[in-house]
Amino acid sequence: MSGYSIISDVGNGIVKLLRSQLVPEIILNSDAVGLCSPDDRGDMVLGVHLYDVKESEEVAGRTPRMRPEGENSQRYPSLFLTLFYMITAYSPSDVKFRASEEQRILGKTMQTLFDFPVLGSEWIGEEGGAAEFPVRVEMLRIDNEEKMKLWNMPNLPYKLSLYYKVYPVEIESQRVREVRRVVDADLTVSERR
Repeated sequence: MSGYSIISDVGNGIVKLLRSQLVPEIILNSDAVGLCSPDDRGDMVLGVHLYDVKESEEVAGRTPRMRPEGENSQRYPSLFLTLFYMITAYSPSDVKFRASEEQRILGKTMQTLFDFPVLGSEWIGEEGGAAEFPVRVEMLRIDNEEKMKLWNMPNLPYKLSLYYKVYPVEIESQRVREVRRVVDADLTVSERR
């Protein structure tokens, strides 16, 4: 079961995973890795920004119409989403070392998300994903023009960022339909003469 909070759970799961691999070796403080918009990052050193949500194409047409829910009811199909993230490093180092430090942070981030391509229950909780549709993390191939459009922060120069999609993320329907099961059938055969 995956409720409406799964979008938040996935973002927090990515942060939890990155903290486990980057703190304290690359980033000193775990509070410096978190969810934030590039134009409102506070004191983040590594920001994870959800910039788009779409219905998942990877699961379209593969989900059952209705799922049994007890003996006398069926649950309507779930909504499956693809979440799109921009991950940006903001080193607090002196300007002489800033670019190098940010590249180290981004390198370790890529290594981490490559080594953990599926977000399991240890990152997003027991309700995070159905066994038949594990939640995957995949790096996007985006050209520079599209990256500039996605950045789109007035008065902020573009910073090198990483782009990922996370899919399929399930939001289970709350709608349930009552059904009547066939409990008795008469299969009498009669002969015609």
